[in-house]
Amino acid sequence: MYYKDWLNEWLETCVRPVRKSSTYDLYCRLTRGLIIPELGGYNLEELSARVLQNFANGLIDRLAANTVSNILNIVKCSLKRAHVLGITETRNTDRIQIPKAKEKEVECFSRAEQRKMETYIMAKGGAKLFGVQLCLYTGLRIGELLALEWSDLDLRRGRISVYKTCRDSWKNGRYEKLFDTPKTPSSVRVIPLPKQFLAVARVFKKKSKSGFVVCDKKGNGVTVRSYQKVFERLQKKLGIPHRGFHSLRHTFATRAIECGVDVKALSEIMGHENPMLTLKRYTHALMPHKEAMMNKLGKVFSEMGAEFFKGLTLEQEYNLYLDFVKTSKEQNAQSGGSGKNYPENR
Repeated sequence: MYYKDWLNEWLETCVRPVRKSSTYDLYCRLTRGLIIPELGGYNLEELSARVLQNFANGLIDRLAANTVSNILNIVKCSLKRAHVLGITETRNTDRIQIPKAKEKEVECFSRAEQRKMETYIMAKGGAKLFGVQLCLYTGLRIGELLALEWSDLDLRRGRISVYKTCRDSWKNGRYEKLFDTPKTPSSVRVIPLPKQFLAVARVFKKKSKSGFVVCDKKGNGVTVRSYQKVFERLQKKLGIPHRGFHSLRHTFATRAIECGVDVKALSEIMGHENPMLTLKRYTHALMPHKEAMMNKLGKVFSEMGAEFFKGLTLEQEYNLYLDFVKTSKEQNAQSGGSGKNYPENR
């Protein structure tokens, strides 16, 4: 049996009945676009560990880490199922060494770029661009944003209920908006809105003629693809270097950490499965926070030092320092050290 034939059967009998439609569509695209062209012509028994390893190695340099992970997961799961059902006697997927993919660097907007976008949206943006500003203060994913209705916003208490998402589906020659459940159980969440932002949200709600938070001029909801293009045009108009829509989510997380939001709270707001994911992804933003915390700790030393040197002249302070260096050298010599770690020997 050719692998391409088994893949198509596996998708229909093992994936479609039990997985979300969005997962099924993703698996179909990856299978027919990237797996079948390279492995589909092999008989199942010909898929040796060497063939599979070469295929895995070839993915790393040209595809994103998440895409590689999904592709290899399809290959492993499909061949494992074939082995369980007795369609093939071999199961070489356990012998594949998964190449370590380079994590894509997180891109976010600077404070100046964020200010430029927000100023324009407040002045001329309208209901459609309000979604960009909302993402900057909530970290919503684009599918979550475009599925959001005004009934999901409690502007009295300042909360957003996230319990659905949407995606694009190609049908009858055009993209249609399909609603679905969120990415993971942790993606179902309630996000508190900054109280300073509530007045802005109320203004846009009053002007809106649609049930959707983000809509076109006719009050209709917009598709993911069309809204991505809206965001691209906004960046071009304002002279901001192009970044993907997901960078708004990264920007929210970065600003939150800069403001001192703890990682666990941020993880829950973002809908991450665990705080470790948040910590790993936004380490770059944590460094200024770490430095600030260490400087706070340094104040303890400053207070102790001030008490110790209280009433001494500058010359007396310097003589104490020289005595410290001398004593340290003597102790080092007794222990067999060279003494080169001390200031006088540098």
